[in-house]
Amino acid sequence: MVVLSQPALDQIRFVENQKPTFYPVIPAIDLSKPESKTLLVKACEEFGFFKVVNHGIPLEFVDGLEAEAVKFFSLPQHEKEKAGPANPFGSALSDYLSAVKKLACEVLESLAEGLKVEPRNVFSKLLMDEESDSIFRLNHYPPCPELQALGCNLTGFGEHTDPQIISILRSNNTSGLQISLNDGSWVSVPPDHNSFFVIVGDSLQVMTNARFKSVRHRVLANSFKSRVSMIYFGAPALREKIAPLPVIMEKGEESLYKEFTCVAVQILDMRKGLHPQMQWVSYVTQSGRLIQVMMTRIHDTGKVYHFRARRQIAQSLGQVAKFNRRYGLKTEDEPEKK
Repeated sequence: MVVLSQPALDQIRFVENQKPTFYPVIPAIDLSKPESKTLLVKACEEFGFFKVVNHGIPLEFVDGLEAEAVKFFSLPQHEKEKAGPANPFGSALSDYLSAVKKLACEVLESLAEGLKVEPRNVFSKLLMDEESDSIFRLNHYPPCPELQALGCNLTGFGEHTDPQIISILRSNNTSGLQISLNDGSWVSVPPDHNSFFVIVGDSLQVMTNARFKSVRHRVLANSFKSRVSMIYFGAPALREKIAPLPVIMEKGEESLYKEFTCVAVQILDMRKGLHPQMQWVSYVTQSGRLIQVMMTRIHDTGKVYHFRARRQIAQSLGQVAKFNRRYGLKTEDEPEKK
């Protein structure tokens, strides 16, 4: 969860104000149809992004967690800081996580079938590993009415791709999510409270030798409406070796990627000052805003671990560098020690 303090509009990143262009043909795939496997593969190849309907997740799970999230984000800061594993979400979080993880595995197994790859769980088994580095996050983007007068948009979550295998996303009925098309243009994704959006991650792009596309996306804040989003990031274990799967590659096809582990990716990103799960935190760090981040790590054992990071973000590069050194990160502008 990301909780922001009072707006600091003179210190945060803006983009040119434009009327949102909603992309009319974002694939919407009915998972109950027999042709869904073929359509899933096509969507991953052409967009790296699609919407699923008839997903099997009870709406009461969705509405229950969203209601708890809205209540949490409306609390004063000192009350938010008391949040723990059972408070405030309780069973609402457990029910939702169990259902969305099952959906992620079903989508991955359908993709394997669509690719005619054996075994069927070649992707989903990575999420089922009890050491899976999967993470669930709730984001709250408060309304920013000042933006209308300024004639600009606020980037709530900057441009990025997800390093994991697959991301399952939904939000309330407030727009803000944008994806980048092949020509580099940005288009807005119409919100759909009853559906789930699926994002191909970097790891899945690698495993398919770039047959599937990891899509760039970002979130713009809304001038008048609050946006609450829920994202499940399905990831392999940190020790897992990721490389193009031979069973997917054609005979004589050259591998486009070297084998790596998720640990290596995290170390590389830390050296850049952009940890895979800290990208937005690093961005906000340099804007001088107060934030709180809570991430939930998910294990098959049924245990839920909460990681909390809270600090008054430094406004000077020197303070940022000090913070990064403390947590093993490196600032881009900080010289490496020999």
